[in-house]
Amino acid sequence: MCGGCFSPPTAQAATPPTPTIAAKGGYVMNNGTAKTLFTKAADTRRSTGSTTKIMTAKVVLAQKNLNLDSKVTIQKAYSDYIVSKGASSAHLIVGDKVTVRQLLYGLMLPSGCDAAYALADKFGTGTSRAARVKSFIGKMNASAKSLGLKNTHFDSFDGIGNGSNYSTPRDLTKIASSAMKNSTFRAVVKTKSTKQKVTTKSGGYRYMSWSNTNTMLSSYSGAIGVKTGSGPTAKYCLVFAATRNGKTVIGTVLASTSATTRTADMKKIMDYSFKK
Repeated sequence: MCGGCFSPPTAQAATPPTPTIAAKGGYVMNNGTAKTLFTKAADTRRSTGSTTKIMTAKVVLAQKNLNLDSKVTIQKAYSDYIVSKGASSAHLIVGDKVTVRQLLYGLMLPSGCDAAYALADKFGTGTSRAARVKSFIGKMNASAKSLGLKNTHFDSFDGIGNGSNYSTPRDLTKIASSAMKNSTFRAVVKTKSTKQKVTTKSGGYRYMSWSNTNTMLSSYSGAIGVKTGSGPTAKYCLVFAATRNGKTVIGTVLASTSATTRTADMKKIMDYSFKK
């Protein structure tokens, strides 16, 4: 008898082929070890769209003595901004009093640029709204610097930049990985939909219903976040994370060709990364 005739193939079968993605850039790492699992133009700077809001939330949650239940009164400037930019909205209503926690849901689920503005106005410092917003964006950049990121710069609180709002798949993944250390952030980004009771101007209340733009929460086994993004320059972006069998994998695709394609890109490189 031939002793080795029926031994199964080993190394070749264990290494899946590296997937091809439509996105111009991609990066995946093991969230526990920070080991790189997939890379494609991972350090090329690109517009990030609303994935910028991961840093917006991170800066808010890093504030000293943060009270998530403190209330913010919605200003007309926030709704005017949404209209002027044709921006994604949490449909916040002027005069309503909304908690910081609720604003984080409005920021991350429907990708509300009005919620982003409200948070920047609340947590920036200065005597004018413009000064507070500038200060908040400064905190976003300081946070990126503290993470040692060399290819990230923010010039907006929501991703609607003025030409110098950029990051890379690797940097965005690191920002998200850092943000995911916060339990409130984790709770928000894994929420598929929420109904929040807010106080109206007259002292009554209304309910705000928000659904998450991140469809991978429903379509990918083990998905736990993180954030979609899109825009004329950014194209279609997605920062994503999933846990399977105790292993958490986190990554980013930037500049994919459509919402459907970015999801397909994510599934390909996540499946590949879980096998590595």
